[in-house]
Amino acid sequence: MRKRPDLTRHFQLDSFLKWVLGKASQPEITRTHTGRTFRRNTAWCWRVTPRLPAVTIPPKYVIIDGTYIGDWCLLVATDDQQTPLAWQWCATESQAAWEALLKQVPAPLVVICDGGTGVRAAIREQWPDTLTQRCIFHVWLNLRTHLTLNPRTPAGQSLLKIGRRLRQVQTTDEAVAWLQHLNDWHTLYGHLTRERSYAKRRLPGGLWDSPTGKKWWYTHDRLRKAYNLLIELQRRDHLFTYLKVGGPKTTSRLEGGVNAVIKEALRLHRGMTIEHQKRAAEWVLIERAQLLHTANEMITEAAVTPPQQRRPQFTEPDPGPQLYDTGLSAAEGLWTRSGWGGRS
Repeated sequence: MRKRPDLTRHFQLDSFLKWVLGKASQPEITRTHTGRTFRRNTAWCWRVTPRLPAVTIPPKYVIIDGTYIGDWCLLVATDDQQTPLAWQWCATESQAAWEALLKQVPAPLVVICDGGTGVRAAIREQWPDTLTQRCIFHVWLNLRTHLTLNPRTPAGQSLLKIGRRLRQVQTTDEAVAWLQHLNDWHTLYGHLTRERSYAKRRLPGGLWDSPTGKKWWYTHDRLRKAYNLLIELQRRDHLFTYLKVGGPKTTSRLEGGVNAVIKEALRLHRGMTIEHQKRAAEWVLIERAQLLHTANEMITEAAVTPPQQRRPQFTEPDPGPQLYDTGLSAAEGLWTRSGWGGRS
């Protein structure tokens, strides 16, 4: 019978993806004790590079977020239906990394993000006309970090209560009422955000006897940071974009629908190398994009039969180690000595 290597590769890749994206172990997939034959037959599948098709039509809403896998960070962009549009591997969430991700997607109407490091500058550079919706849940987390869940002052307790109400805003009238509450808070407690404390003496090293080492600091620094976070987001018009043009107001669809699935797949198959973890995460994105039926089209000759590294050819025969010589070698304990040891 004539052999069909192409069909064999397709079957092996399908079995490989069934294991990577499923819950069963390799022995359970092959119904053997170790799954050693499965690993040998599908070893080439790790060299298949998954890829998403290029996005040509600008989406209306794009959600972007990053998740860490080992020492690597995976930046992902999806639409509002949890369909991955592009991804980018990086070391940290820098502006350059975010720009590399945004370049793969045409500028949408609204982008929903968590306001991480470099993302705002990248959006301003790549999508200057795109509206921004700051993730309301992450705003709440930042407020909770500054104020804690049990503020000791009435001003902190009142501002935390206003922050809780932010997550419940559903209409434009509720947004106006929320802004009025924030303005009333500033009228009553705004002077606390400007109060300063001064150090009494200077230390010998040049620093001042203060928590920051400077001559003065803001007395209610954490309260000031919490208020400035809200007022700055409102000034940039990043709080209530979802009420004006629609779309989601959090990045939960990406974190729960994509990132959580990646973490679960890696947990089920824990023990993989970092390179295999990255490859498995990419296949999860392909599966979430409903493009697994195109996996066989991603098989390349380089993945099936990678080029072998040729051993260097010597132009002259290798003389081998010297058996007898008159030279002095430190490896043999022979070398020229000077000083007292050499009696000179």
